[in-house]
Amino acid sequence: MADDVLMLNISSDPVKFHKKTNRRPLSSAEKWAQKKWESKRKAVFEPQESSTSKQRKINQTGQQHAHKQKLQTPKSPSQRSNNRDTEENEDQREKSAAKSPSKVKTSPKKAPEEHGDHGRPFIKTSSLFRNNPEIPDVLSPAVNQVKEKVFTSNTFEELNLHPHLVATLHKVLNVTSMTSVQKKTIPVLMSGKDAVVRSQTGSGKTLAYGIPVVQFLQAMQPKVKRSDGPLAVVIVPTRELALQSFQMFQKLLKPFTWIVPGVLMGGEKRKAEKARLRKGINVLISTPGRLVDHIKNTLSIAFSAVRWLILDEADRTLDLGFEKDLTVILNALNVTGLARQNVLLSATLTEGLSRLASISMKEPVSIHVSEGSEDTVEACPQAAPQALSDSYAMPERLQQHVVVVPSKLHLVCLAAFILAKCKFEQRQKLIVFISSCEAVEFLLTLFTAVLCVKPSTASTKHTSTSLNFYRLHGNMRQEERTEVFQEFSQCKTGILLCTDVAARGLDLPQVTWIVQYNPPVSAAEYVHRVGRTARIGAQGSSLLFLTPSEMAFVDVLANHNISLSEMKMEDILATLMKDERFKGRGKWDSKRSATAFEQEVRERATVLQTDFENYVHANNESLQTAKSALQSFLRAYTTYPSSLKHIFHIRSLHLGHAAKSFGLRDAPQGLGSSITTNPANSKDSKKGKDKAKRVFFGVLFNSMSYTPPFKSLGSVKKT
Repeated sequence: MADDVLMLNISSDPVKFHKKTNRRPLSSAEKWAQKKWESKRKAVFEPQESSTSKQRKINQTGQQHAHKQKLQTPKSPSQRSNNRDTEENEDQREKSAAKSPSKVKTSPKKAPEEHGDHGRPFIKTSSLFRNNPEIPDVLSPAVNQVKEKVFTSNTFEELNLHPHLVATLHKVLNVTSMTSVQKKTIPVLMSGKDAVVRSQTGSGKTLAYGIPVVQFLQAMQPKVKRSDGPLAVVIVPTRELALQSFQMFQKLLKPFTWIVPGVLMGGEKRKAEKARLRKGINVLISTPGRLVDHIKNTLSIAFSAVRWLILDEADRTLDLGFEKDLTVILNALNVTGLARQNVLLSATLTEGLSRLASISMKEPVSIHVSEGSEDTVEACPQAAPQALSDSYAMPERLQQHVVVVPSKLHLVCLAAFILAKCKFEQRQKLIVFISSCEAVEFLLTLFTAVLCVKPSTASTKHTSTSLNFYRLHGNMRQEERTEVFQEFSQCKTGILLCTDVAARGLDLPQVTWIVQYNPPVSAAEYVHRVGRTARIGAQGSSLLFLTPSEMAFVDVLANHNISLSEMKMEDILATLMKDERFKGRGKWDSKRSATAFEQEVRERATVLQTDFENYVHANNESLQTAKSALQSFLRAYTTYPSSLKHIFHIRSLHLGHAAKSFGLRDAPQGLGSSITTNPANSKDSKKGKDKAKRVFFGVLFNSMSYTPPFKSLGSVKKT
């Protein structure tokens, strides 16, 4: 007996050790019952998956605990016999239950699916490609596109210019022959007449007025001195164009060191500009706002000797709301009473520009260049804008495209196009026009974080280059704007995300693609945007993004003799097949059917969109940036002119789809989509949604800072 107790004490079961130290020895029947219980105990603790099996385990554990208590209680021989019969009955019930699996339903847990080498979760491709409006075919009307002959066979030697000026054109600017607009404009301006010049972008209009100004100033007697002050004033709408014009005059004036050019523009220190004005500036290039600032606050500025006034990109100056500033400038110049030569230049002429010409000019000559018209120099300034405002001349080697993309797919389609041109092709420079400063900042941060990440796999099927993103908009400091302008001008490949601040006059070398991510507010603005490429006879391409509801804009451009060819969204998204970073979990690439390829493209587009959304929702700062960009986009959408409201109306936007294009999973609350209504009444629900939209759009309009279009120049004192 002592040995039996000793064996029980060294048993591995702590419960037995605790319960059986003061018990009598077990009989053979009780030992047999205990072995049966231990076998059941092992079965109870085997892992089960279904909720039914878990409940069964709990019930069995309770029954075995009661059975163990019975074993631990001293019993008489008759009780032990009855217990043995009861246990045998329970064993039979357990066996019968095991033979009837229908009574115990089990649902074993599925093993997790393999995600491939990338470890990505399952992607539902319907999130981007479901509930989108149908994309109709683009039917661009046949038009007779207006063309201008860019180059002529005439040389600058024929113009009787100073030899040093001709040598500078050859050696410094690498210019040998004149363009058509230069051939027609330079003789008119050298004869002392006022002129309104209309020519396509990138045709050399800056030199068309720069050469006559330099020729006139270097021939003045007595010789020009710095103390003479401004002799020529050049007004341009943007700081970048002011800087570019200043650099051009610096090159033209290299042989004539006694003539001093200078630039005034916002963002610079007024104190330094005042010091330069006191020393003397002979050729003054300025933006309208900064020049008015100096007229009102700088005593050393004087216009008593001004002989030239040039308004470059004059229509844009009016569009930006500078009509009051132009009134101040014209009045300051007219006080002197000196004879002054006036020049207005633009790629597009508007009614406001005609009114400005009638106010500031005396018998101006209208100069425009068009195909089949070798002698288009007219004496009537009003005739040219009215006759030619319906047609715009486009660069001959410019290939223009349009792609129709639903709102939800705008972001991934733009990203795929950037990857196609700048990652998998060589020496491509893109300018992407966006409607607001906040959207520029948001896309720059998003693309830099997601698209510039190096692929995780060392081996890639295609050679690729790094992506270089730049930004340019009106809310940047002037130092940053100047630095970006210089860097992008000198780089071999890159993507410039910008607003319309870069749409006018800028000569950015070797730009191959112009992408209009947000449509322009007019056909004229479209012409200026695409004019950043295919300059001076070079080759270039443009791409216009439109949603299905905006397709009527193609007809608007056709009315101005602008023809677009369609580019398919699926072809752009197919570029994602080259980038293994966006590979999904499917193995569609092993199949050769068109359906399998389309499914793989859609899956990769969804993976890219998921990466964008994960970045946006990673922290509150990026989320607020995306919401701010969406709000600025909606505000910009309300500024389309009334003539285009039937195409670009904010009420036709799907707010949830528009939010998707900013990496947001849903439309943010407060954008007019959340007003509690009774879902039982569908009419009331619809009225509630309409009321919500009216409230939102009312707040949106009231919060905008809108500058009305040019009406009149106010009171301009004529000499």
